[in-house]
Amino acid sequence: MAKKEDIFDKAKDALNKAADVIKDTAEDIVENVQEMVEDVKDFIEDDKTQQVVASVKDAGEKIAESAKEGASKVSETIKATAQKVVADETNESKTITRKDAKIPEGPLAEKWSNYKAHQKLVNPANKRRLDIIVVGTGLAGASAAASLAELGFNVLNFCIQDSPRRAHSIAAQGGINAAKNYQNDGDSVYRLFYDTIKGGDYRAREANVYRLAEVSNSIIDQCVAQGVPFARDYGGLLDNRSFGGAQVSRTFYAKGQTGQQLLLGAYSALSRQVGKGAVKLYSRYEMLDVVVIDGRARGIIARNLVTGKTERFFAHAVVVGTGGYGNAFFLSTNAMTSNGSAAIQMYKKGAYFANPAFAQIHPTCIPVHGDYQSKLTLMSESLRNDGRIWVPKKKEDAEAIRAGRLKPTDLKEEDRDYYLERRYPAFGNLVPRDVASRAAKERCDAGFGVGNTGLAVYLDFSEAIKRLGENVVRARYGNLFQMYEKIVNDNPYNTPMMIYPAIHYTMGGVWVDYELQTSVKGLFCIGEANFSDHGANRLGASALMQGLADGYFVLPYTIQNYLADQIQVPRISTESKEFNEAEKAINDKIAKIMSIQGKLSVDHIHRQLGLVMWDFVGMGRTAEGLKTGIEKIAQIRKEFWSDVYVPGKADNLNVELEKALRLADFIEIGDLMARDALLREESCGGHFREEYQTPEGEALRDDDKFAFVSCWKFKGEGQEPELIKEPLDYEFIVRQQRNYKA
Repeated sequence: MAKKEDIFDKAKDALNKAADVIKDTAEDIVENVQEMVEDVKDFIEDDKTQQVVASVKDAGEKIAESAKEGASKVSETIKATAQKVVADETNESKTITRKDAKIPEGPLAEKWSNYKAHQKLVNPANKRRLDIIVVGTGLAGASAAASLAELGFNVLNFCIQDSPRRAHSIAAQGGINAAKNYQNDGDSVYRLFYDTIKGGDYRAREANVYRLAEVSNSIIDQCVAQGVPFARDYGGLLDNRSFGGAQVSRTFYAKGQTGQQLLLGAYSALSRQVGKGAVKLYSRYEMLDVVVIDGRARGIIARNLVTGKTERFFAHAVVVGTGGYGNAFFLSTNAMTSNGSAAIQMYKKGAYFANPAFAQIHPTCIPVHGDYQSKLTLMSESLRNDGRIWVPKKKEDAEAIRAGRLKPTDLKEEDRDYYLERRYPAFGNLVPRDVASRAAKERCDAGFGVGNTGLAVYLDFSEAIKRLGENVVRARYGNLFQMYEKIVNDNPYNTPMMIYPAIHYTMGGVWVDYELQTSVKGLFCIGEANFSDHGANRLGASALMQGLADGYFVLPYTIQNYLADQIQVPRISTESKEFNEAEKAINDKIAKIMSIQGKLSVDHIHRQLGLVMWDFVGMGRTAEGLKTGIEKIAQIRKEFWSDVYVPGKADNLNVELEKALRLADFIEIGDLMARDALLREESCGGHFREEYQTPEGEALRDDDKFAFVSCWKFKGEGQEPELIKEPLDYEFIVRQQRNYKA
């Protein structure tokens, strides 16, 4: 599509041509006037009045004719150029369309207030006539369901687990960000906004991120009111700690169990609404499709995971908050049930999938320790507050450690390379996750890695224990140390932890506008399931912030703007044609999978996909590798649909069938991720193309070509998706090369 600059240049050229025509016309007029003046002068001297009148009349006619002819030329010139601009734009739009995000006008700090002041509302009496489906019961889903029910809407809430308390949000450890500035260390809403934009490598929307920072303080107040036991200082005030990508302490925490405590708060609010009958909770149900009627989302098809039966549900609006798609890599820090199926079904019904390549590699995970491992375990980023990351300075020491001839505690201080502190003195161990992950990979690739595989670095607390005392360290991180020891069988108080990067969070997801509505009317997406607020990299402790912001403070406003004109829409029968077709398509898909009866287990194929994703679409990407990845994913897709084996029956509890349905969607997600990464010929945040890096090995963005949200539109099975761009035009900040060194 033509850039704004190109269109401006064409318009400028047209006006310059018009100016030339006007100039020529003016010169003709001047000449005519000068001739008239000379004639009048002669006639007056000869006292020939009649000739004066005739000459003036003749000159006036000549002037009028010149002006008319000139105006016609000006008009034709501008018209022709305008037509050319439109033609150019139309021709380019055949391949790439621009998407409007519906960002409110006005100053950055006033956009959200202005939106709320002018949005449409639904009066209390009408709210009970409207049904809303909320899929998901993590922080985003549970907070949204509770808030919408509190407002008076009828809410149907779907939980894939046996209880909302088992949502993956419970695994979040380190904390949640907010700009309350309790430490009086210079924090503010603007600084939180800027740190988030910068941390995302300038690939997020200004307006959405500022709104996130703006409502962050209200989240803390809400959670305190719910009884969330945030840590407190000696004086009883809420305590904060630092996280990566910030030079202030703004992270509120509850030991290493912040996600658990926040989820229990949201769950209590949800349970209250369930008890009142305002929320109908469907546990052990999985959404398999969204039903679209006349271009609007009007319900879902869900499978009862206990009985195996597919069921139909109507609503005036559908909200999806089902988390990210990191499990496409097989090994990740995500819960086993975390999946991207809801997102893919939305995508196939017209919702755009945005920035799929933006996946976060978390730097502090317990390394892989076996060929048959089913998942990886996250060690909280909060550990980087007091833990120091290092590898041996000498390769021979690293080799000796890998061979078991040397222990890490045998190495003297001068033989240790604290590489993050060396490379990034201003931020040290608290650089953003993408920076820390790539640095760890670089050291291990260079031969300085530790552990049996050489794919690990040390996270050392010996200095913190000497400085603070073991009791203080135990009070801050005791539960995390205990978890590490249970998994690794090593005491981190005596021996440094071993960590290595792993897939954690996905910044990409379903495209939403400022209202959190997808490209399908009535279909909303919240939390990690959407692409919205983190750009190319998420700062630590911001996932919980976004989930609760969307559920408690954003969606309850924006969804009303949509529902205000849906009062007159009657409840549509689930026996309608659209529901029949959607359920039939799902049952046909299930029957096809069950009928294959091949030789390969679901986990076997998923593990193959994960290896391809990690090797070719992981931390270090190249054009050649991505093309290879796309080819291999196509082979895996073919292998799945021809040789997968799913035991049992479809009409009852069948965990293998659940996994197979999700794997089919992970294959599609993997393909989208690779295509998006191949398209984006730059490095930014979690997307690192090895061809595009600075001499120092840092990510090298190309803002002229890739300052946009890549939105992928489904074009049909077996068809390549269509690229739609949402330009990221920054009005309030200036893009810069990220610098965490000074």
